[in-house]
Amino acid sequence: MSNTMQRPSPLAVAAIGSVPLIMTLGNSMLIPVLPAMKSALHLSQFQVSLTITVFSVTAAVFIPIFGYLSDRFSRKAVMLPALFLYGAGGLLAGLAASAFAHAYMWVLVGRALQGIGAAGTAPIAMALTGDLFQGKEESRVLGLVEASNGFGKVLSPIVGSLIALLAWYGVFFAFPAFCLLSVILVWVCIKEKKERKEPPPFRNYVHGLATVFHREGRWLLTAYLAGAVCLFTLFGMLFYLSDVLEKQYGIDGVKKGLILAIPLLAMCTTSYTTGAKIGRRQRLMKTLIVTGFSLMTASYAALVFPSRLVPFLLVLALGGIGTGLVLPCINSFITNAVGKERRGFVTSLYGSVRFLGVAAGPPVFGRLMDWSKAGMFWSVAALTLLVGVLALTMIRVDGSGRQPGGKPNRGRRLGDDDLNELLPSGGGLL
Repeated sequence: MSNTMQRPSPLAVAAIGSVPLIMTLGNSMLIPVLPAMKSALHLSQFQVSLTITVFSVTAAVFIPIFGYLSDRFSRKAVMLPALFLYGAGGLLAGLAASAFAHAYMWVLVGRALQGIGAAGTAPIAMALTGDLFQGKEESRVLGLVEASNGFGKVLSPIVGSLIALLAWYGVFFAFPAFCLLSVILVWVCIKEKKERKEPPPFRNYVHGLATVFHREGRWLLTAYLAGAVCLFTLFGMLFYLSDVLEKQYGIDGVKKGLILAIPLLAMCTTSYTTGAKIGRRQRLMKTLIVTGFSLMTASYAALVFPSRLVPFLLVLALGGIGTGLVLPCINSFITNAVGKERRGFVTSLYGSVRFLGVAAGPPVFGRLMDWSKAGMFWSVAALTLLVGVLALTMIRVDGSGRQPGGKPNRGRRLGDDDLNELLPSGGGLL
């Protein structure tokens, strides 16, 4: 890859940023309407949580497949059909909720289709950012990608609440419109570099990935866990807050959406600022990751004590700031873990564990809410403390241009030449 730094076109950055924005809408926009869906379709708390879980689990399963396909062919060749499928799944869910018999099952089918479509969106956008930009510009655009993700989470509850004033199932019909806008931006504004190099056979591709994880697995798995826990706690807390606002405080509609946006706005603002400042300074990134998990631990432990809404939201916003410190740094570490040849798969696997975190959040928090509110907060605080300690001990950096795992790379990402030296005889890459 050339060392010449490409200046990002504003339209190209907007196109890349639109993809995680659309993906975020898939879950966050539904959060405010879940109680109305539960009432209209006569669902249990567990059944309504499945509309989040089915989307996220399906996405998690298909993300590695789309990651490989994006490495094999091109990022746009995966992203564009995925966006169409995402919109089609929303349309099916909306039609089912408004007109179909056995609406709930068809809503789940539509959500599963949306999950498949989501698998080819945000993780591929991260890989595309690594392909197109380098150095500080890459970190800045990755920060914008995470901020776009967070901005989508901020807007989603408000937009979902506004649409629900017309009909609770109206949020499903909004997905195709948003997807169409993103499709146009990606199609017109993203110009991928055309390379004549033939992709490696699948067997050698898998050997290369195995070598990457053998060499860098300890810190990569820690980074994956960190991303999953951030999304698990975020969506679990939103699920809890949505339920409490309606049941305990009688707050619904747009006001509820605005309140749900408060911790998300803290996360979004912090993500944007972090991405703009970190550059390629790995030591700083590790410090921010550990600091972020410390803030999350303090926030979730302190949530046991506030009995009034405003102090509760302020403490919860502190956790949002911690999440905003962690995610852009994890994104940068993972995007730079390997060369372009396998970046799609490695970033997509990261996307999978993030989606699994989202999928686990609502049902796990629902069970914990039934068990003990204090126990829920203490358990989550213990989890974030554990992951923070793992990040402190497993992610190793120094000042000599090394990878996070401590392997020298002389300023380069792990690429085919590095992997050929490590593969068994006869298993080298083309």
